[in-house]
Amino acid sequence: MKKYLIQFKPFLLFIGTFFLAYIVLTLVYKFYLNSYSSNKVDGITKNVADAVEYLMRLFNADVRVVENPNYSSIVVYYRKSSIVRIIEGCNAVSIIILFISFIMAFSGKFKTTLLFILFGTIFIYVLNVIRIIFLIVLLYRFPEYTHFLHGVLFPLIIYGLIFLLWIVWVTKYSKYAK
Repeated sequence: MKKYLIQFKPFLLFIGTFFLAYIVLTLVYKFYLNSYSSNKVDGITKNVADAVEYLMRLFNADVRVVENPNYSSIVVYYRKSSIVRIIEGCNAVSIIILFISFIMAFSGKFKTTLLFILFGTIFIYVLNVIRIIFLIVLLYRFPEYTHFLHGVLFPLIIYGLIFLLWIVWVTKYSKYAK
């Protein structure tokens, strides 16, 4: 039995570290969300919506974000039309938690790991803001493709790019890199 545990030690360490990091980060995030009342938008989601509005206005877009007082969401008006609602799930925190957990499970040198997590998190945040901007514009022009754009294309792009970040991490910076 001990022989088998030694044989699977790297795998077990990966799984244990991944799930421990994932559970701890998820609980911290859950406590953060619980600090907001049920009909208030959390600060991270509000920040994402503000970033979307700011960037779109840089390109002279007719955009306005309005917090919905009855539901914890932010309504985005583009060209005077209500296009999307930004809710807690749109802020990419769950994806960032998944990303960080994977990097920690395949950790490398402390400083390198910390920097990769920091820059990866910023990259995912910015990518998410850009995703929402493209969704707003595309859904305004092509509302009939809502399911495809929101449910297929953009998740494929986001998760594909995060997968590429993981590949770069494992092959270049982790303790398993060659």
